[in-house]
Amino acid sequence: MRWFHAGRFAAMVGKEFVQMRRDRLTFAMMIGIPLIQLILFGYAINSDPRHLPTAVLSADNSRYSRAVTTSMQTSTFFNITVHAESRAEARQLLREGRVQFCLTIPENFGRDLVRGQRPVLLLEADATDPTATGNAAAAFPEIVRRALARELTGPHAGLNQGESPVDIRIHNDFNPEAETQYNIVPGLMGVILTLTLVMITSLAITRESERGTMEHLLSTPIRPLEVMLGKIIPYILVGYIQMTLIIAAARFLFDVPMHGSVLLTFALSIIFIGANLSVGVTISTMARNQLQAVQMSIFFFLPSLLLSGFMFPFRGMPEWAQAVGSILPLTHYLRLIRGILLKGNGLAESLHAVWPILLFWLVVVALGLKRYRRTLD
Repeated sequence: MRWFHAGRFAAMVGKEFVQMRRDRLTFAMMIGIPLIQLILFGYAINSDPRHLPTAVLSADNSRYSRAVTTSMQTSTFFNITVHAESRAEARQLLREGRVQFCLTIPENFGRDLVRGQRPVLLLEADATDPTATGNAAAAFPEIVRRALARELTGPHAGLNQGESPVDIRIHNDFNPEAETQYNIVPGLMGVILTLTLVMITSLAITRESERGTMEHLLSTPIRPLEVMLGKIIPYILVGYIQMTLIIAAARFLFDVPMHGSVLLTFALSIIFIGANLSVGVTISTMARNQLQAVQMSIFFFLPSLLLSGFMFPFRGMPEWAQAVGSILPLTHYLRLIRGILLKGNGLAESLHAVWPILLFWLVVVALGLKRYRRTLD
């Protein structure tokens, strides 16, 4: 008997192609996941964000202050979206993450400028993600210098000589030292919860189907909602154990400052944990085996990781990528967790990040119930 036979080899290759054709989901994942990676890394990922939303709090209406704001707008680094009426409003905008920067122009800025008194320009940055603000903040002094150089002509041309005619101060709020671990470690909480809870739940139910125990469950009077809740609730405890470990590590190993309430973090995280567990249950209703459950979980996790703002600045992505990322619960949870721990946000400032997660949860539960009822037929 020959050690290698071309006919047997060809039959084996043909068998694998037939098996691949039958398992269409696996084949689609093999093509789809690399394609998603190619599109996301090629088009959506950008480590140099531009057109960052900026608020301006101006108590001066001179042509010099207008020149500064106009130059910021045309620089591509800043996009002035709000003209704040008070200091409190400006701070609130930064806390809620609605703007990345806030420029404060003091009263009599133009008058003090032409007198050579070097008025102060204050640029505050939401530095919870230092990567998102670093390049724009570094470019700001040069933007101001060029803007004022065009205006300070004639008898005021001498102000352009020597040191800058204005005192530029840049404050990195919420992360003054621009420590990347302050941004990464709290974000890891959302990433780890997403990966583990979605995958564990999808595998737990799919495993029952493979072993035949799900058939006994389907023959009982138990309702679909009761099945879903029964599968989800035990893993909520697992999620809280993971959160406790991560928060402890953030505090005692990485010295991450925690300005907000840890209890509020735990209370609001139930929505995010429930949303991820519901995704796992829904995946289990579509997967035929555990391999497909793992593949679907990765298919959900990969865009969540890349489009949420965890690895790359969210505002650096094109609008279509931001729209997709805004659907995913991890995007809003990162804003929620960083807002509470790093900015000291309370319940009122956190609600804008809670309701999108809650809406996602309700949609996924409805989809899971619909899919589960189909399995009952």
